[in-house]
Amino acid sequence: MSSPVGPQTAPALATFTHKYCQRGETYRDVCNRVASALSDSDAHYRSTREVLLDQRFVPGGRILSTVGTTKCTTPYNCFVSGAIADSFVDGPGNIMQRAHEAAATLRMGGGIGYDFSTLRPRGDKIAKLDSHSTGPISFMEIFGAIGACTSSTGERRGAQMAILRVDHPDIEEFIHAKQNPNRLTSFNLSIAITDEFMQAVAEGDEFPLRFNGRVYRSVDAAALWNSIMRSTWDWAEPGVVFIDRINHWNNLSYCETIAATNPCSEQPLPPFGACLLGAFNLVRYLKPRAAPASLDSPRWTFDKEQLIADIPLVVRSMDNVVDQAIYPIPGQQISAEQTRRMGLGVMGLANALEACGLPYGTDGFLAEMEVILATIKDHAYLASAALAKEKGPCPAYVPASYLERPFIKALSPIVRAAISEHGIRNSHLTTIAPTGTTSFCMDNVSSGIEPVWAPLSRRIVSTPSGPTEYEVQDYGTAIGVTPRTAMEVSAKEHIAVLALAQRHVDSAISKTCNVPSTMAWDDFKDLYIQAWKQGAKGCSTFQVGGKRAGIMTEACIDGSCAA
Repeated sequence: MSSPVGPQTAPALATFTHKYCQRGETYRDVCNRVASALSDSDAHYRSTREVLLDQRFVPGGRILSTVGTTKCTTPYNCFVSGAIADSFVDGPGNIMQRAHEAAATLRMGGGIGYDFSTLRPRGDKIAKLDSHSTGPISFMEIFGAIGACTSSTGERRGAQMAILRVDHPDIEEFIHAKQNPNRLTSFNLSIAITDEFMQAVAEGDEFPLRFNGRVYRSVDAAALWNSIMRSTWDWAEPGVVFIDRINHWNNLSYCETIAATNPCSEQPLPPFGACLLGAFNLVRYLKPRAAPASLDSPRWTFDKEQLIADIPLVVRSMDNVVDQAIYPIPGQQISAEQTRRMGLGVMGLANALEACGLPYGTDGFLAEMEVILATIKDHAYLASAALAKEKGPCPAYVPASYLERPFIKALSPIVRAAISEHGIRNSHLTTIAPTGTTSFCMDNVSSGIEPVWAPLSRRIVSTPSGPTEYEVQDYGTAIGVTPRTAMEVSAKEHIAVLALAQRHVDSAISKTCNVPSTMAWDDFKDLYIQAWKQGAKGCSTFQVGGKRAGIMTEACIDGSCAA
């Protein structure tokens, strides 16, 4: 689907220029810079530049703004903190050391997640000081203050994720921590839900809350689940991540344990883990139908062959970022070089498939979505195996262990054979991230695998002359497609999209299930049960009549709400 180079609408171009261009650069200049910095040869440079110029692949914003420049910032979007030792200032990995590392990460452009489950509960005796602990939520305030006052690469407050295990004795305090408009505002919150807990909910059992092997008390699992659900209904937080499933499906579970995720939960990562993001812009793979059957037939079809041709170029370029990156702290570089993780995803899924006549969430939509995501998965793994043959596999690759991981065992025989013969260059290759700003910069295509929020909206964009309000049109609407909006898609359809996508994604997925305020309470709770039963690694919802909606009054600037 060809068109003039770069964003074509004024707000998209203004946002791209403000966020990603160096002084004096154009969109073409950015594509030239990034392709040149990440190329292995002149042929690779020319092919990659063409993919970028045509907007078929959009690297993460950190890559666009950082690679090939003199800026001392990182091209990585996503990090997870090292494990936080249960000590304020003493010993390696203590709270203040991790806070210092978090500040270094945030100021260089990376978002970061933490597992606070390693900190003793409120009231526990601190023998050395003859005092009592104030608990993990109090220490979150330190990290929250750092995030609130650290402007990430000069643009926005640093994004952070706080996770607490559902079996931690302070879990109820954690559930209520953000039930207000002004506390811990630089954090997203998620609960690490265990299979043990979900079974206890299903069977109506008591559930033990414990720390360091000691059971502090037992609670009614269903009552605790109701408390979590009530908070998500009213406040859209905390989200949930199914931590046992995350570790079971982790390609590297034989050498790492995951306890936390990045700020939007699409990247479960080990201590010091880091991941690069980028998305295939699926609307750019639309091509006119040769002969529409009727005036009512869809005008477009999807060019899968072009997508297949682009994937190896992209994998090679993204792999090169690992070796060129600046890392905020040494542990992150070690982790990145050991695993060479990347997270290839999509944007414009809703727009592209609806342009092909497949309304969001319908059976036809799901079937075509599966074809596209399976294509990206298979050909990304094939490309990484080919790179391993050429450049060597990542150090974390152990053939006998890697090939037995469940996600790898589910790959096609052709892909498994390639990995068996050559190894794998990148331990993980796919994710579904929220592509809010970059998808807006591509003329407001739909974000990630989300449905269209509204055909027409208003947005405030930073420009050289100051903030300017624009009326912006959804990309699909602009090409004559009537979308199913987020609130028209049923909760069941939201979960079906999430669960199906997860089958073809080795990391995780950022997706919000929007629900109406009229939804029955039992149906709402069942969303999370169904997400767990259907294989999702996490779930988040947004109830439009909830209390969180009432306090999100800050204007969206450049595609990001800071409320």
